[in-house]
Amino acid sequence: MTTVPAFAPAHRRPLRWVQPVAVLLIAAVTIGIPLWLVAVTSVKPQAEAIKPNLALPHHVQAAANYKQSFDEGKVVQGFVNSLLVVAPSVVLVLLLGAGAAWVFARRKGRLVNAMYALSISGLLLPPAVITIVMELRQLGLAGTRPGMIGVYAGMYLSTSIFFMTGFIRALPDELEEAARMDGAGPMRVFLRIILPLLRPVIATATIMVMLFAWSDIFYSFFVLGGGDKATLPLNLYQVANAQLYLNNWHLIFAYVVMMSLPMVLVFVIAQRRIVSGITSGAVK
Repeated sequence: MTTVPAFAPAHRRPLRWVQPVAVLLIAAVTIGIPLWLVAVTSVKPQAEAIKPNLALPHHVQAAANYKQSFDEGKVVQGFVNSLLVVAPSVVLVLLLGAGAAWVFARRKGRLVNAMYALSISGLLLPPAVITIVMELRQLGLAGTRPGMIGVYAGMYLSTSIFFMTGFIRALPDELEEAARMDGAGPMRVFLRIILPLLRPVIATATIMVMLFAWSDIFYSFFVLGGGDKATLPLNLYQVANAQLYLNNWHLIFAYVVMMSLPMVLVFVIAQRRIVSGITSGAVK
């Protein structure tokens, strides 16, 4: 009878450091290089930024670039417009998603299962932008913030329902039964029991919707169209195509940095909640 040695020879042991090093290298190439390109170009003079590259600037003029981009790119107006669209969209997605997820998680039946499958089908089926624009025009919501809020809420509601339903199914029914025995109605059970327990998933859904909606330009272009209601990405698209920013990559990238800072800050602060919410909603 042969015995297996407790420790393999050093030359046969797997190189445990290969995998993390490979992951870091891939991340550096796919994420680090584009970020470096944007950051370093945003502080270069126009002569050096005509052809963006990874080289360090010979002369740094960060203050002038960011000030000019901030003033001429209407950053304040775009920030306010983005906030007025994204914040209500997040609230709608959270409230509607939590209410629907509670029903799907607690009730059984073929009709409920069919409605749940239909609700999360948005994860696989992309929305048809032509149909959306035509419906908004018929409703008189084209080119308005309520129309844009409705589009974002409809687009990201499937993701919210998917994560929240999986989380609620893992919660014990006894918590809700105890509240009902104390005389609590459905609304009170939802507000006092379900919503507080959904905090990890709510944080995840909030950040995911904010990240997607904040950087969206495709749907905002067709729904809002620009003007005084232009969001930050849409405003960037408009000024980048104007003669003002023609070949001015240093100004465009400075605008990109300023536009991304709020979401980067939110993501850094709440990244732990994102991971815990995803694992709670999808794995439990």
